[in-house]
Amino acid sequence: MLNILLQNVQEGTELTEVESVEKTLSIIELISSGGAAGQLIIAILFLLLIVASYIYFERLFAIKAASKIEANFMNQIKDHVSNGKIDSAQMLCAQINSPVSRLISKGITRIGKPLADINTAIENAGRLEIYKLEKNVSVLATISGAAPMIGFLGTVIGMILAIFELANAGGTIQMDTLASGLYTAMTTTVAGLIVGIVGYIAYNHLVVRTNKVVYQMEANSLEFLDHLNEPT
Repeated sequence: MLNILLQNVQEGTELTEVESVEKTLSIIELISSGGAAGQLIIAILFLLLIVASYIYFERLFAIKAASKIEANFMNQIKDHVSNGKIDSAQMLCAQINSPVSRLISKGITRIGKPLADINTAIENAGRLEIYKLEKNVSVLATISGAAPMIGFLGTVIGMILAIFELANAGGTIQMDTLASGLYTAMTTTVAGLIVGIVGYIAYNHLVVRTNKVVYQMEANSLEFLDHLNEPT
């Protein structure tokens, strides 16, 4: 009798230990459990994340380089123009590779013509510089909108697979048969939202940085035009 009680206590202890073991699942196991459809969508989202990261850092460094300009640049330009040293002003603009210097250089080439013509030339050059700064930034906006939709597509596919397995279960519900479809549904949704959020934040950050360079271009252009408009 004592042996039976000890055996029951031992079995209960083992059962408790088994129940207390928590099941863990790594990210790789979670993706691999999603089936071929889930893995394909995860691969697409991962590719979009790589593209978004490349565009973000490439544009960030380009915009950062475009915003660099010497603090005394405009003062030197105005001194050269006031003294009639147009060639020296052009050389100074050529030495500084930035959107501001290119705009001022365009304006210097129009000195002697009406102020409206100079302003038009600078505005046209400014549009070209803005287009260069915004190169491929629209792709980030597309990725930020498309990634969650691709993730939701995986969700729909996963739910269809789960319902299909449930329909073929013959009236008996087994969680193992639903696991693959449910994993596909959940993992693709999370992955799509992550890529979409990253793309959205990256896009808006680049827009803010680009706007700062545009304001810098406008401020220096207006300063140059005001100098030309000053009475001699």
